[in-house]
Amino acid sequence: MAVNETTELEARDDDSLSDPEPGRPDRRLGVLVLLFSVAVVVVLGVVILIGIRSRVAAETDLRRETEQAAIPSVFVVHPSQAAAALEIALPGNTQAFIEAPIYARTNGYLKRWYFDIGARVKKGELLADIETPEVDQQLQQARADLETAQANLDLAKTTATRYQSLVKTGSVSQQDTDNATGDLSAKKAAADSSAANVHRLEQLQSFEKVYAPFDGVITARSTDIGQLIDAGSGAQAGKELFHMAAINKLRVFVPVPEVYSRAAQNGATVTLTLDEYPGQSFNGILVRNAHSIDTTSRTLLIEVDVDNSKGLLLPGAYVFVHLKLPDQVQSVTVPANTLLFRSEGLRVGVVRDGKAELTPVTIGRDYGNTVEIVSGLQTSDAVIVDPSDSLINGAQVQASDQPQVALEQHSPAPGPPGQPAKSGESARGGRKGQTTKGSTTVKTDSEGGG
Repeated sequence: MAVNETTELEARDDDSLSDPEPGRPDRRLGVLVLLFSVAVVVVLGVVILIGIRSRVAAETDLRRETEQAAIPSVFVVHPSQAAAALEIALPGNTQAFIEAPIYARTNGYLKRWYFDIGARVKKGELLADIETPEVDQQLQQARADLETAQANLDLAKTTATRYQSLVKTGSVSQQDTDNATGDLSAKKAAADSSAANVHRLEQLQSFEKVYAPFDGVITARSTDIGQLIDAGSGAQAGKELFHMAAINKLRVFVPVPEVYSRAAQNGATVTLTLDEYPGQSFNGILVRNAHSIDTTSRTLLIEVDVDNSKGLLLPGAYVFVHLKLPDQVQSVTVPANTLLFRSEGLRVGVVRDGKAELTPVTIGRDYGNTVEIVSGLQTSDAVIVDPSDSLINGAQVQASDQPQVALEQHSPAPGPPGQPAKSGESARGGRKGQTTKGSTTVKTDSEGGG
């Protein structure tokens, strides 16, 4: 009995040591479950938050990329500083100082001509003879009529003198005397008329001989022996017999661009160069200018007189007239395909603060692939290359620099002095309907001064 009680007491002591508080294991398990649940919720929340943020970031990036893609991308170039110009070479054509067609002033047939094309003649030299048989006969008849009128005048004068003597003695009436005096006056007027007709026909007969009106050269002969000659000029009259030109001095009319009009000073010395005389120049004097800018071509017309006593220059020759510029004109050059031709005037697109601005510019010289801009641009400007015709002020654009290779393709190839730079045919780089007028060459200090 005692042994059993001792065994039960030991068993109770062991149970009390292993589980001092009844129900505690259940509470510990609940805490662990709760902590695990909170951890799971937190992890899920973090995962969800990360997913939402990544989606928002992706949507933001997509929106940004879409907005960037909607902004057009353009290539830009920076204008290059043009070399300081020393002179400007403008094309022109030489003209004879005096030039005139020679027409006949009487009708007839060409009897003989004395000078052919290329002949140099002096003023008053006989060029041709014209046979005028009708005029000759009319002159003979007029002279006979004059003799008749002169005879009648002499008779009327004698009669009037006699009547004036007889009326004093009463032998004739005063009425008869007045009739005789009136008849004398009528006969005198008839004689004067006949004399004037004779003088007219003599002058007309003198036109049978065609004389040179000035010193010059025969540049054309449009008649031959036996050809019918009609007096006068125009569509209803005969054609010219000869064409003469005075070439000891020549004129050259040159349109000067408005931007260089200050160089067109009367009395200035200019030089002329021709392809047929390489390395040789001719001196001329700027004698006058129009003092008015042509609103169509924006040029000033000037006249240059050139001494040609040696006869080296020919009328109609194509020449370059070199004008010295009074001051250096600060300018820049840009590719021709940067220009925009608008109804309000010439424009270029410039990128400023991510937006396009249409800037008005003034062109100086046209090299074909490149053009000189004398106002409106600076070297720091970013000029849009090949802008769209729909480009407007304030449009957002993305600018990127034009590759250097493309820029070199637009650089002008300078030629020798007096010759235009090698260039394209259009000032718009192929833009339909836009071409340039005229040709201008400018010599710069990089080519050698003069």
